[in-house]
Amino acid sequence: MEDAITYIDSSSISRKVISIAAGEAHTLALTGDGSVFSWGRGTFGRLGTGLELDRLFPTKTEFKSGDRSEKVNIVGVSAGSYHSLALSDDGSVWSWGHNTYGQLGVNGDYSLVPSLIKGFQGISPTDGSITKNETRLKISSVKAGGMMSLAIDHLGSLWIWGNCPPQDSPNEGEEFALLTTYTPMPVWFFHGQTVVKVACGNEHIVALVSSGDIDKVGDLVCYSWGNNNHGQLGLGDTEIQAAPKMINTFSTESSWAAYELACGAFHTCILAYEKGDGDALKSVCWTFGLGDNGQLGLGTINKALHPEIVESLPVNVWLVSVDCGLFHTSVVSSVGDVWSWGMENGLGLCTEASEGGDALTPRLISCNGPNGSNGSNESNFPDTIQVACGAAHTVLLADNGYKLWSWGRGRSGVLGNDQVNDCFDPNLVLWPPLDQDFEKNEPDMINVKNNDKIYAEKSSKDITEAEKINVKNSNKTYAEKSSKDFIEVEKKLNVLERYATVLHGSVFGTPFDKENDIPASLKESGSFDVGKELEDMFESCDYGTLVQLETFYRNMLASVKDKIMKKKIKEMNKE
Repeated sequence: MEDAITYIDSSSISRKVISIAAGEAHTLALTGDGSVFSWGRGTFGRLGTGLELDRLFPTKTEFKSGDRSEKVNIVGVSAGSYHSLALSDDGSVWSWGHNTYGQLGVNGDYSLVPSLIKGFQGISPTDGSITKNETRLKISSVKAGGMMSLAIDHLGSLWIWGNCPPQDSPNEGEEFALLTTYTPMPVWFFHGQTVVKVACGNEHIVALVSSGDIDKVGDLVCYSWGNNNHGQLGLGDTEIQAAPKMINTFSTESSWAAYELACGAFHTCILAYEKGDGDALKSVCWTFGLGDNGQLGLGTINKALHPEIVESLPVNVWLVSVDCGLFHTSVVSSVGDVWSWGMENGLGLCTEASEGGDALTPRLISCNGPNGSNGSNESNFPDTIQVACGAAHTVLLADNGYKLWSWGRGRSGVLGNDQVNDCFDPNLVLWPPLDQDFEKNEPDMINVKNNDKIYAEKSSKDITEAEKINVKNSNKTYAEKSSKDFIEVEKKLNVLERYATVLHGSVFGTPFDKENDIPASLKESGSFDVGKELEDMFESCDYGTLVQLETFYRNMLASVKDKIMKKKIKEMNKE
């Protein structure tokens, strides 16, 4: 595969990837010329291609607006579980994918193509300052996570929409519940401050904020808020935090300065360096929250309520990038070393995995796998830039943006290597595309090969031109019908998967996993004992899941009773 891309013109900015993002089972790549490419699972339209079909290799996502004649130039991308965000150079935000909780900032259940979020248009900055050249709010960065979306504007104010933590503490006895909003709302706690970076998990948010005034940037301090059932806020307890609260480890009085952060489903990772340290190229990785799969890298499966240093990482290294998947974590150093840990041995899926198939401490990912060699004897990756983690896959941007590697679960083509197999080692993503406008159609490709074979055979028998035309038309008709049938079947499967995902999310509050959430008895025999499966499911649930099920049951029961009462009243009125 290395030889297949040696023709790349390194001066071509359209071939250079400057940023990547990974969702539950899809990946985004942003190029230097402002174009966006996507691949992986297409359900809910998260790829932005206009269809819900999976893409096994990078496919260009088009941005079109009736109000604009010029090309939309994208400068930033981010991926949530089932939705995607993009930031254009004029400060506007685009979204596509799943929208049940309003995470797109637009109306509708989901969007198959990028839609402009108009909620920011006509809004003045939260401090009321508008210069003569400014007619609206401009966004400078976007972040998607779980079922929520966030944005930082050009003045450092933070905005949030989708399935968000409530800004008011629940009353005594009330369960924690996310609130749905389709319109971007400011986080007023940071009014007058400058938010620099933000990350979010399923139900919690972490932000780096300047300790100085809005016009004077000071040291960065770290705040967290939202659900804290696993200690993912790093505050030393498991209490719900409605308003942002400073994490003491990264406060103004602390000796540590945070500069990068990432959130998994229920854990958090922060990169920091020691203030006043003469060695500017030395940093450490802190983790806290849920540790059931070793995603904290601390050598145990225990949760951590306070930030703790991942001691197993080498000292005297500068970490340039970090990201968290659902239950795994990856970091990258300035010299190209990549470490992963957590579920499935850091999603390396290696057979040498530790207890439960998980890596409890960092595992060095080698570039010299059978499909990812960098052409040297060294194990590190060349000129690393960024790492991105999906639910069960990892993508690395390196070689100054001209190569991408991926590994982990390959379902739906999320690894971008034209395959759907799991990869135990880093594989090169099929980048750049041979032709940005090229769309692969396997039935047609097979048809072309068959036609060539038929023509070759019949040419030796001196067939007539009419016979050639008949063969060609017959194969064309068959290929068109096969392609249409294939697309229709795939559409029906996508509808079924979407239904299962929405239903599973409503009941359990977590994304639907085709591999783990389908009962084994149904997979193996096709039979399904509802009573037994329910009993087994309840037995395997933790306390938080049981509470979620109880809440769903109560809400459903109340709704059913209400409907029954209305039906009875109607019947009484008829009588």
